[in-house]
Amino acid sequence: MTENYTALYQEHKKLGASFTDFGGWQMPLKYSSELAEHHAVRKSAGLFDLSHMGEVWVTGPGAAAFLDYALVGKISAMAIGKAKYSLICQEDGGIIDDLITYRRGEDKFLVVPNAGNAAVVAAAMLERAAGFDVVVEDASAETSLIAVQGPLAEAILLRLVPAEQHALVTELKYYAAVEVPFTFDGGTQDLLLARTGYTGEDGFEIFVANESAAALWQAIASVAEEGELVPAGLASRDSLRLEAGMPLYGNELSREGNPFAAGLGPVVALTKEGDFVGKEALAALKADGAGSTGGRKLVGLKGLGRRAGRSHYPVLKDGAVVGEVTSGQPSPTLGYPVALAYVDVEHSELGTALDIDLRGKTEPFEVVALPFYKRQK
Repeated sequence: MTENYTALYQEHKKLGASFTDFGGWQMPLKYSSELAEHHAVRKSAGLFDLSHMGEVWVTGPGAAAFLDYALVGKISAMAIGKAKYSLICQEDGGIIDDLITYRRGEDKFLVVPNAGNAAVVAAAMLERAAGFDVVVEDASAETSLIAVQGPLAEAILLRLVPAEQHALVTELKYYAAVEVPFTFDGGTQDLLLARTGYTGEDGFEIFVANESAAALWQAIASVAEEGELVPAGLASRDSLRLEAGMPLYGNELSREGNPFAAGLGPVVALTKEGDFVGKEALAALKADGAGSTGGRKLVGLKGLGRRAGRSHYPVLKDGAVVGEVTSGQPSPTLGYPVALAYVDVEHSELGTALDIDLRGKTEPFEVVALPFYKRQK
């Protein structure tokens, strides 16, 4: 596989990051301690490089109608300035990717797919654009994305924004985005700031051209006081999103699965006007009741012991295999093991006692409501 490097790769090297391959990208796994990075995001703030994510612009008079057709959500109903979580599915209802769409104007949208799927999603959208008055432009290669996540995220970013523009940041709602002037590198740049994230905390994601990414990263780090902000890698990002019950493509979501089995039924707008890719199959899956491949659905599991289940470990009921773990590890915040798993529908009720087979030894778990962790607002 070709190795890709973000515009911030040298910054990570200077900080002593350990790297890992993620979707074909060399990304920082951690800088020092993944536990310290996790706790920093929950208690103060973490600084993330998300530049491996994709950025696909959809513009033109037919943009809203096109996205209603290409994605499962009703994108045309979004207000300008808002963001929406959605899915792009195959004709059979299988999930190609989960993504966030930002409405930047009446006829202008930014679609952000996952790292390993960016090129696939851009190609699928280009193919689906036939017959629509739209331009689909993949800007992933020239765009970087920096996230600041945690309780102190807003306070830290305000130090880079002129005082008279602070309201743009403080009044920005969750799942919304706005152009904000940031002062760094000897000047001021208007950058797209989104109040979105993948950690379960308050936080922001900033879209910036590759050539300005390192200067912005350095500026954010320099305005934070000691103990307020740490660079954070993929390891803490994964434990944070798991606690928040957020699915990861390739673990909880795949082409073999479907939105209803994954608990994402509300994302699918079956009642919106007109056709969309996968509509017929998804309607049939919903009518199926279980709405899940093989009669399984995604659940949260809380460990009653000390050992954690990991991806692909079997889930048992009275010794019989009834499911499989998709993500699992000890929760640094909660102090006990947590897991996401697909289990047979008849064993998916809250409070159901199940076991996970940890390489020949069973460990007790219980089906609990998601998310495992919810921040205090």
